Amino acid sequence: MPLLFSLTVKHFFEYSIAEVFTVDRTNIDDYLEKGMYGEKQIKPAERKKYLGTLRERIVVALTKGQVMEQGTYPEVVQLMKENPKATLLLNGDLDYSYISDYIAIARNNQIAFSIINNHTADTNIGLVLTYNHAIEKDEIFISKKKEQQQPPTKKKKGIFSGLKSFLRK
Repeated sequence: MPLLFSLTVKHFFEYSIAEVFTVDRTNIDDYLEKGMYGEKQIKPAERKKYLGTLRERIVVALTKGQVMEQGTYPEVVQLMKENPKATLLLNGDLDYSYISDYIAIARNNQIAFSIINNHTADTNIGLVLTYNHAIEKDEIFISKKKEQQQPPTKKKKGIFSGLKSFLRK
């Protein structure tokens, strides 16, 4: 039975006192839990891992290590340009110097961004480009940058190797 808040004197006598003050116990428990712990969330472990969003909403994600690499990932920049209505989530545990380039790119492309500081959850995710609805993308991670290959250096030839090549001719 719902709780009756306003009763006139005339209506009060039509109900027994037990009926007037009867409250649905589950509603009170739900209300108290909501006040103490916040709204109930779907997949809270997944939300903690992906900076507050669900995996099914993510366009691209980078690990903390990838965000801390020098420069930016061109794939992320391209996806930011292709998805202007997405939101960029950045891990607040990272130093600002690592995330500032991504923030500048987001501002230039007019993409909303947020720095997530969740000290109760430990995650390896450093950056997430996400929507507020499901997109169900199969592969959200980008492989690490390949180290730029240096051109092979010529081996220095010693005195005998020069003499040896001279004698072969």
